[in-house]
Amino acid sequence: MANKMRDWIEAHSGGIFKNYINGEWLESRSGQTFPLYESAIPNKVLGLFPSSNKDDVEYAVQTAHAAFQLWKKTTASEKAKVLNEFADLLERNEEELAYILSSEQGKVLSESRGEVKRAAAETRFNAGEAYRVNGMTVPSEIPGITCQVISQPIGVIAAISPWNFPIVTPVRKIAPAIAYGCTVVLKPSSDTPWSAVRLIELLHEAGLPEGVVNLINGSGSKVGDSLVTHPLVKGISFTGSTKLGIQINRTAATRLIKTQLEMGGKNAAVVANYHDLEFAAKQIVSAAFTCSGQRCTAISRVIVLEEQANELIEHLRIYMEAIRVGPAWEENANMGPVINQHQYENILEYIELGKSEGAEIILGGTVAKIEGNKEGNYISPTLFVNVHKDMRIAREEIFGPVLVVLKAKNMEEAIEMANSTEYGLAVSVFTDNLSISNQFSEQIEAGMVHVNHGTASQSHIPFGGVKNSGFGAFSIGHSNQDFYTSSKAIYVKA
Repeated sequence: MANKMRDWIEAHSGGIFKNYINGEWLESRSGQTFPLYESAIPNKVLGLFPSSNKDDVEYAVQTAHAAFQLWKKTTASEKAKVLNEFADLLERNEEELAYILSSEQGKVLSESRGEVKRAAAETRFNAGEAYRVNGMTVPSEIPGITCQVISQPIGVIAAISPWNFPIVTPVRKIAPAIAYGCTVVLKPSSDTPWSAVRLIELLHEAGLPEGVVNLINGSGSKVGDSLVTHPLVKGISFTGSTKLGIQINRTAATRLIKTQLEMGGKNAAVVANYHDLEFAAKQIVSAAFTCSGQRCTAISRVIVLEEQANELIEHLRIYMEAIRVGPAWEENANMGPVINQHQYENILEYIELGKSEGAEIILGGTVAKIEGNKEGNYISPTLFVNVHKDMRIAREEIFGPVLVVLKAKNMEEAIEMANSTEYGLAVSVFTDNLSISNQFSEQIEAGMVHVNHGTASQSHIPFGGVKNSGFGAFSIGHSNQDFYTSSKAIYVKA
């Protein structure tokens, strides 16, 4: 399997890729490109991608706006047909999609395959959503008048996706847009543009009409800013940092257009009066170190009642020691490198900060040495103990393979600790006590609560956060309708 991935990458990398506008692959009007490097082999160029500018954005948005005039009238069955065919293509091309994803992002192949499967599952759910654009007929207070509320697509969507999940996140934005009758201009991360190119190729193969989904590669300053300020863009679906999300929301507010923001997290796992600490530790470690901890729903804090702390910490240490760090093509590896040098240096700075704050490292905290792959940016899974809630490593999003443990005297203090950050995305609680579970679920400030398992979401359940973790309609589930459509009240006199 290792040779298969390496052979495939060698055979298919190094090309010059283009934007996709109005059903055509086009060079940027800037005439410029930027290189994409392999995550685990940072000196290897995977391809050259368009360094697009405002003119490219203008053409893409105008194209999407024109296509919207027809796509909004397309039948539910036709939209569902395209989405189901796209889901089939994702599944049939799972292996090569995983190779592309792993090469540019760094996650191990098993995770990349899982991401492709998840993208297909979410696409199939949205194929059904094409038939579930809900409205309502309500009783009138005036005889002879019928009152209806209908939902209509809002128009062109700017879909801005991050580098950590470069297949499922664009699909999470594109598939519901297609289902509800909107059109899209996708701006993927410049760190992972190859996955987006392949997704668009498969959408084209699935029979999506020209102009419905368009792809623009390039920097946030040249492409992203032009996209979010364009007067024909009626909604912005963004996944990324809280700082940038707030900036986008501020810009959108001046035009009174919708935003759907999925941003940072500092997610806690609270352990209180739970009988199976080994299981809790296994779930926590999986949720903490998948994608090398580079995901918004990663567990990065463990808050445990004092009487169970030592035993839980020992189980966490054991499961973390079992993690094998290595490149994606290494079959026994279950955690890859972090994506690039910038991310690598930022995580190491946080590790040094934790030490200076007085926290104690009992595992990791070092650069991982990988035999046969010295170029990748590898960091050993790191476990901090003796952490206090006011430490920066307990409050700020590290976005890497670092887990911190805090002790609480009682459940009230545990909940207070869990709520003591600016974020409110996902949390887990492990307990055998139903009253504790209910108390936690009610009082915790988070968009998603997981009881007795890690922070794993599902392909049909609304996904989102509160506080500085999210704004606007939750994604994934039927709650997407609140973003991609607007309501219209209709009064009819017989």
